[in-house]
Amino acid sequence: MSQPALPQIEHGVTVMFYDTDCAGVVHNIAYLRFIEAARTLMAAEMGMPLREMVETGLYPVVLRTEIDYRMPGRVGDRLLVRGGVSELGRVRFWVKFEVVRPEDHAVLVTCRQSLALIRMPGAKAERLPEEWFATQP
Repeated sequence: MSQPALPQIEHGVTVMFYDTDCAGVVHNIAYLRFIEAARTLMAAEMGMPLREMVETGLYPVVLRTEIDYRMPGRVGDRLLVRGGVSELGRVRFWVKFEVVRPEDHAVLVTCRQSLALIRMPGAKAERLPEEWFATQP
């Protein structure tokens, strides 16, 4: 059996004041926002741009998030969010991300999320599209 084509993403962010606490350290929720942006851009590459989601009512919905905060980011840091689909099931799929500071190659955060495609209204789970299982060249 061949391996599925598993999309990857790299998304750069700069830590702003509003991303930090009073000590200038990135707040834990800001990392999730960085990951959300990268995951949304990756969804567009997978054939699910934002406008199409709204038109079709089909959304990738997070079911579970596991996140490890390894090192603090600070205001002004330029960070890179790297990630991609790591596992495909019939209905559920997993993505993995890491937030790194390229300047010193420090891994600040690792994250793993489980998602499903949910049709709204009604919140009905749907099978993953067959094209997601296309083989790698």
